[in-house]
Amino acid sequence: MGPGPAPLVRRHYRAGRDRRRSRRRGVRRHDGRVRGHPLAIDRHVRVLETIDFHAGRYWPLEAALWDVAGQVEGVSVATLFGGALDGIPAYASCGSLLPAAARAASALRLREEGFRALKIRVDPRQLEEGLAAVQATREAVGDTMAIMVDLNQGWRMAGDTTDPVDWETARSIASRLAGLDVFWLEEPLDGTDLTGLAALRKAVPDIRIAGGEMTRTRREIVAAIDADAFDVHQPDVVLAGGMTTGRKVAELALAKGRWYSPHTWTNGIGLLANLHVVAGVGGGPFIEFPYDPPGWTPERRDFMLAEPIRPDREGFLRVPQRPGIGATLDEVAIRRFAA
Repeated sequence: MGPGPAPLVRRHYRAGRDRRRSRRRGVRRHDGRVRGHPLAIDRHVRVLETIDFHAGRYWPLEAALWDVAGQVEGVSVATLFGGALDGIPAYASCGSLLPAAARAASALRLREEGFRALKIRVDPRQLEEGLAAVQATREAVGDTMAIMVDLNQGWRMAGDTTDPVDWETARSIASRLAGLDVFWLEEPLDGTDLTGLAALRKAVPDIRIAGGEMTRTRREIVAAIDADAFDVHQPDVVLAGGMTTGRKVAELALAKGRWYSPHTWTNGIGLLANLHVVAGVGGGPFIEFPYDPPGWTPERRDFMLAEPIRPDREGFLRVPQRPGIGATLDEVAIRRFAA
């Protein structure tokens, strides 16, 4: 299976540098509205918020601007955002639905690679099979790995009209997973049901509730913090509000004693953008690393990069030491896949 689509854009400015960031289809209709000095980022963010309302999620453009800022200053974006950490433990985010024995065997392989944690996707329509996979994994790894579970109820893919699970079902699932010492339960309810999410946290205090990965606006993200809907806040900085908003949201969440560990399931460029924000503000305790071989590998995910992004042998995802975001494009691969 080949890589998925990752449209690219080149941004030229007077200093002569050329920054490129992954983008979604249709972005050329509006990127010309982001004008002026590239380091006037707060102003550009306000423009992008208006574009986001009328069009797609244009936040990769902000990542390009922060890349410029890091290049100009000669430091990483994480340093510009505070430089709290130089690396964060990565958890292997597994997207496929596997039988119990296969998922447990996969977890053991991930542990051998240095991962300290993994996330298992559970489809509520196949609940018993999913819970069996979690139980088999816990039995296989014991207490040597943290296990997260994602129910994927927060939002819907285009065309999916399936109703999210109701509150009682979510409570029952959360209780069963708490008994398996699951580290957090992700998106157990519709993401707009802040009251229900807050109530679920109180009803099942032995498991953390995570979510907010695709929340669209800053006000909605802050509303989730004010409602105390999540233990773990996850807005993806290239899909939900951008890097500037991500930093502000992280600071609010951390000040409230909650965690900031964003969704990163795009490609290596999006992964790096999120890593810089998390490391800059001192988030965590883990960062998502989309990885579920053989179907989803760094080579496939990061085909546009000269070197795929990988954790080190200790399982940490390290902030690149190069200025800016630290991404280097593979021009040969880009030309090959663009043909």
